[in-house]
Amino acid sequence: MVSPGPARPAGRTSAVELPDEWYVACLSSELGRRRPLARTVLSRPLCLFRDGDGRVAAVVDRCPHRNVPLSLGRLRDGLLQCRYHGWRFDRTGACRAVPGLCADDPGGRGRSAEALQCVEQDGFVWVFPGAAAAPPGGPPFRFPCVDQPGYDTVRRSLVSAGTVHAVAENALDVPHTAFLHGGLFRGAGRAPVEIEVVVRSGPDRIEAEYIGEPRPPGVAGRLLAPGGGVVQHWDRFLLPSIAQVEYRLEDNHLLVTSALTPVTPSQTRLHSAVTFSLRVPHAVIKALVPPLAALIFAQDARILRRQAETIERFGGEQFASTEIDVLGQGILRLLRRAERGEPGTDPSDELAPERRLFMRL
Repeated sequence: MVSPGPARPAGRTSAVELPDEWYVACLSSELGRRRPLARTVLSRPLCLFRDGDGRVAAVVDRCPHRNVPLSLGRLRDGLLQCRYHGWRFDRTGACRAVPGLCADDPGGRGRSAEALQCVEQDGFVWVFPGAAAAPPGGPPFRFPCVDQPGYDTVRRSLVSAGTVHAVAENALDVPHTAFLHGGLFRGAGRAPVEIEVVVRSGPDRIEAEYIGEPRPPGVAGRLLAPGGGVVQHWDRFLLPSIAQVEYRLEDNHLLVTSALTPVTPSQTRLHSAVTFSLRVPHAVIKALVPPLAALIFAQDARILRRQAETIERFGGEQFASTEIDVLGQGILRLLRRAERGEPGTDPSDELAPERRLFMRL
């Protein structure tokens, strides 16, 4: 049974509740074999750990004995041991040891910790917080190209204020990059160029293709294509919470894929994979991506925090949009339909063009 989370923010909000989906809880690299890790997904406090075989596990972060967070404990002989009285739990949540108890079977009614379905793949740990016996949508999303020869991946994780919708729109919003990230990405003094944008939508996704875009000026653009040229550029959102930016130029290929996990209705954790196959030596890219990504993500996090504070101060959201706010409204429509449980067509169907527009970048 899924515990109810806190009420949604007052007033108009883009927050949605989609519990019957997979969400990334942490990076694989964050989860060692000695200490558990505390995470919150959909307002549920969770304790993540690895058993003696290195398999990932997730339980609700509360010992059934005396309500102490299990994430305060440690791993002993492949079992999660509570710090308070030493009760030990396996990856299914079953109690396997109660120190001092003479009974042969320490398990018993009410002594198990509540366990969640948990999967490790592509360098991330996924949890399923829903009440369904099996995830209706099947296994978790696969991050593209991470295991493909010739590609490397840099992974990052951070928490941001804002709903999943707000954070997804920010990740896929092109116009703000010339101002918030000026010099790092776009906005480096080049005169704006008019380009065509084709927006396509499907039952579980929406994407924008930017046609005729010169290589973006700034540090990030020079890493993608030192010699310049016209890039192929797509931004896309996939239900329930995947935001992806893709660039291609000749044999250069860059993908930034972010799995957005709702921590609370107004806070989101981004788990991002920057995957690339570039002419620039990959050792150089792997050294430069972490500080560059940290700077860009920090700028986004600051503006999203101020956005969230303003929404709270005024008691709700209020948006005025133009056609160059390309994906925001479509993302919200997808999230709202999914929350209402409205059926779509086959997700494998081809994306249909929704509209064409022009913008200056």
